[in-house]
Amino acid sequence: MRQLAAWLRRFSLRSQGVFGAGYRDDATSCRRWLRRSRAGSPAQMQTIYGVSGERRLDEHEIPWLSGYENSRPVRIGNAASNQFQLDVYGEVLAAAWQGHLAGIKMTEPDWALMVSIMKFLESHWQKPDEGIWEVRGGRQQFTHSKMMAWLAFDRAIKMVENCECAAFEHFGRWQKIRDQIHAQVCEHGYNAKKKAFTQVYGSDALDASLLTMPLTGFLPVSDERVKSTVEAIERELMQDGLVLRYRPQEEGIDGLPGTEGVFLPCSFWLADCWYLLGRKKEARELFERLLDLRNDLGLLSEEYDPRHKRQLGNFPQAFSHVALVSCARILADEDALPIGRD
Repeated sequence: MRQLAAWLRRFSLRSQGVFGAGYRDDATSCRRWLRRSRAGSPAQMQTIYGVSGERRLDEHEIPWLSGYENSRPVRIGNAASNQFQLDVYGEVLAAAWQGHLAGIKMTEPDWALMVSIMKFLESHWQKPDEGIWEVRGGRQQFTHSKMMAWLAFDRAIKMVENCECAAFEHFGRWQKIRDQIHAQVCEHGYNAKKKAFTQVYGSDALDASLLTMPLTGFLPVSDERVKSTVEAIERELMQDGLVLRYRPQEEGIDGLPGTEGVFLPCSFWLADCWYLLGRKKEARELFERLLDLRNDLGLLSEEYDPRHKRQLGNFPQAFSHVALVSCARILADEDALPIGRD
């Protein structure tokens, strides 16, 4: 158990959702919050803040508390605040691009901040990180993280192409880096024997975060590598009709003991992919099954235990609700993708 906190990743994803849904006032407030949270050097940008904007979230355990249903350890703070999570930069830039598409113009401070973030990424995108799942088993070359670094450069390029700004001088350099990242992911992230993009460069382990590959526009859903990755995740990460994010007990990559439930955002991503692959009936059935997991207030946690038929983990979880809204829009045939419309 941990104290309440605000994740930059989830706030960025939420802002994309409200941009796409046309809630301009809420979207503008999201933009302001993101700008404030990113104040200072990009190297100082945290993945997580306190609900009141606190930066200091040093983690320590409280051994005399048992936690909900004896869910020790109870922790104050969050060590993830000091992690390097490369994917966050892609989500922040995707949110900026989505705001532009929604008609919310970039201000001079916005442009300056974007350029500073991209300069930071130019020298940091090749480094290992803790990834979208905030692992505690050491930094790795996560395939999803590299894909999201590609997304950051891609959306920055699109903004320069579509706006009059002083960032044009960086355009050619950013294009080269974007293409370099794309080539590297396709070479090192894809396992030809497994016929799938894998969790970490050179590994056999699968990771459901890679279901977002066609949703970002990194590769089209018609690409055979994407199709076979979706099929591999179906074979190895589905449990009781829903999706595990990975198999921690087998890989040991997250540095945590025990097992976990199916991960609800990943299950929505699978429905997205099925729909885009033309498997529309299956996608709608999975979406409806996920809706049935909501409580009496329509809320979802981040995980679900199919055996005991109960929600698990952080509750309510913005990540799950953003994935729900994005999936609903795709199934409604709207011209939108969950992670920064292309």
